[in-house]
Amino acid sequence: DGAVAPSNRITIGCIGVGGQGGSNMRAFLAQRGAQVVAVCDVDCKHRDSAKAVVDAQYGDDGCISYNDFREIITREDIDAVSIGTPDHWHAVITIAAAKSGKDIYCEKPLSLTIAEGRAMVDAVHAYGRVLQTGTWRRSRSGCRRACELVRNGRIGELKKIVIGVPRGFAVRNGEQSELEKPQPIPEGFDYDMWLGPAPWAEYAPGRCHFNFRWIMDYGEGYISDWGAHYYDIGQWANGTDHTGPISVEGRAEFPRTGLYDGPIDHELTFTYANGVKLISVATPDSTKYGMRYEGTEGWLHVESDTIAGEPKAALTAPLGPNDFTLYKSDNHHANFLECMKTRGETAANVEIGHRSATICHIGSICAQLGRPLKWDPRAETFDDEGANRMMSRPMRAPWRLA
Repeated sequence: DGAVAPSNRITIGCIGVGGQGGSNMRAFLAQRGAQVVAVCDVDCKHRDSAKAVVDAQYGDDGCISYNDFREIITREDIDAVSIGTPDHWHAVITIAAAKSGKDIYCEKPLSLTIAEGRAMVDAVHAYGRVLQTGTWRRSRSGCRRACELVRNGRIGELKKIVIGVPRGFAVRNGEQSELEKPQPIPEGFDYDMWLGPAPWAEYAPGRCHFNFRWIMDYGEGYISDWGAHYYDIGQWANGTDHTGPISVEGRAEFPRTGLYDGPIDHELTFTYANGVKLISVATPDSTKYGMRYEGTEGWLHVESDTIAGEPKAALTAPLGPNDFTLYKSDNHHANFLECMKTRGETAANVEIGHRSATICHIGSICAQLGRPLKWDPRAETFDDEGANRMMSRPMRAPWRLA
C-alpha cells in the first residue's frame, strides 16, 4: 500500500502546540514519512488537546505529553523537534536540541535578538544539524517565481522593495481591557515555565499565547511577526540571503500605557550595499501587504501566490533554459523531512532564518533609539554603542544559551 514502515519513519516531538505550533504538528501528521511521538506545552489544555489529535491520527494512545521540553530533548528515540513556542524561547530550545543530536523545525522569527540568532547558527553548524525556519513562503511557488522574475531582470534593475505589514495590534481571546488585568494563574498552566528566560512579570491572560507578540519582552510587534516572513522574501529577490542591509533609519510609534508596548506604527528604510532600499511600512490597507519590487523597467507585487505588476508580458513569459532559478520546495514541512534524510540545506536554513530575523531586530533597535544606524552585516555590529548593547538581552536564571 506504499505505507512507510515505522522503523523508517522520522520521529518528531512537538514543543509548543498552541496556535502555530499546533498547525505545524498537524502538518507533520499529514506527512507519511514522519510520526509525531511526543508533544510538550506548559498549558495542559494545549498539550491534552494535541495528544488527543495525535492519538486520533494513529488510532492508539502512544503519544506522550510533557510540560518540560527537556524531557523531549533527552529522548534518544526522537529524531527531530518542532518548536512552536513564543519567540523568547526559540534560542534556548534550539541550541539544547542541537546539542542533543536533534534536527529542528523552528518557528519564525528564528530569534528574539541578534546574539541569539548567531548562537543558534553556530550551534546548528557545530553539531551538524538540519534546521528549517518556519518562513514557509520559501516553499510557495508564487513567491519563488516572483523572486526569479526579479533576479532575471524582468522589471529591470531592482531599486526598491516596499514591504507592507499590518498596523496596530490584533489582540485575540477577549476584550483587551480585560486581558490586560492581572489575574490568578489558571490551574494547569505553568506560567513560570512560560516566562522562562524572559523577565518576571505578573500574570495577565493577555500576556500569553497569541498576544505575546505585542509585548517587547517576547517579540517586536508586526516588525518581527510578519516582517520575518516578508523581509525574508525581500532578501531572496535581492540575492542577500547570507548578508543584510548596511544601514537603517526611520521611526515607530510605541504605546505609552497598558500591557502592550510593541510598535503599532512604523516606517523603516534599510539600505543595502548594492543600493537597493527595503522599506517596511505599517499600513491599514491589506492590499498592500506583502512585497512590492520596483525596478528601472517595471514593478511586481506578491504576497503568497498571486503576482501583479508591469510590464505584464515580461512577468508572464516563462523562464528560459538559461535563466537563473532559485531553490525549489513545494512543501515546507516535507522539505525539512527530505533534508533530514539527505543532510542537505533546507529552503529556509538557519543562516537564512537568522539573517531575515536580524533585519527585524535592527529595525526594532533603530525605532527604539530613534536615530539612524549603520550596520556591518559581516561583523554583525552597529556603529553605535547604544545599539550594540541591544543586540542581546539578559536571561532570567537558570536559562542561558550555552
